[in-house]
Amino acid sequence: MTEVFTLGEALGVVSADRLRHDTDVRLEVGGAEFTLAVGLARLGHAVTWLGRVGADELGARVLTVLRGEGVDVSYALSDPAAPTGLVVRQRRIGRVGHVVHYRGGSAGSRLGPGDIPARALQSAKVLHVTGITPALSGTAWSAAHHAVKLARDAGVLVSVDVNHRPQLWSDRQEAVEALTELATGADVLFVNQDELQLIEPVMGTVRELVVTRGGKGASSTVNGMRYDAQAAPVTVVDPLGAGGAFAAGYLSALLEELHPTDRLRRGSALAAFTITSASPWQGLPTRSELPPLTF
Repeated sequence: MTEVFTLGEALGVVSADRLRHDTDVRLEVGGAEFTLAVGLARLGHAVTWLGRVGADELGARVLTVLRGEGVDVSYALSDPAAPTGLVVRQRRIGRVGHVVHYRGGSAGSRLGPGDIPARALQSAKVLHVTGITPALSGTAWSAAHHAVKLARDAGVLVSVDVNHRPQLWSDRQEAVEALTELATGADVLFVNQDELQLIEPVMGTVRELVVTRGGKGASSTVNGMRYDAQAAPVTVVDPLGAGGAFAAGYLSALLEELHPTDRLRRGSALAAFTITSASPWQGLPTRSELPPLTF
């Protein structure tokens, strides 16, 4: 039985220090929901990932990796009419990294409400969606909201990660309205410190609000009670994937009914594993590699 059902876009990720000069670049596959699915599967949870990928080599790589990690991709779709999306990143020491999205018309953006298997979703314990999916297209927006409605109708816990990507929205107001609407359906809402103003109208209504602050740690407010945890003291190699990894650790502990502080600690542990690796998901720990929850 699936414990966590998640949906979204998985895509290729090209990373370089200076793209116009580098002859050696790193090619990965990833995505926020992709990282979450791998993180949970490595801890022994049953996870289903739904999305569209192109009928191309990147799409094949996405599905091969997820299958190899034990994630159920039986509902994923290979779309011959559109390519797998791509993100190109330039890492600049001492400067904000530069990211270009090649996702317009991608297979992932063609996800729609009709792609969602209602019975499989409604038999899960948790549905996890992010604010990235509604930003991709009108049909993807509808798919995310349809999934949340199906989950709520069936009593499935809804987890939402705000994940605001400004480059994917036509304007800020559109993002605010769409992300606020999505957040309204959440039982557990993940948001980083910089995104709080985007979802301000729903902050007091969410049963479980989880706020991440990078190296300053994280906090959760559960049924009106606040809990805090420090970030793990590690050296950052690449921050890509930290949000999905944190959410995976937090939801893992939530499924195991651990104390809210321990949920934060497990989330911080998975984020630490990820940011100390050059890959957004390859450094994620197995159950045996989880450290004692002492930070």
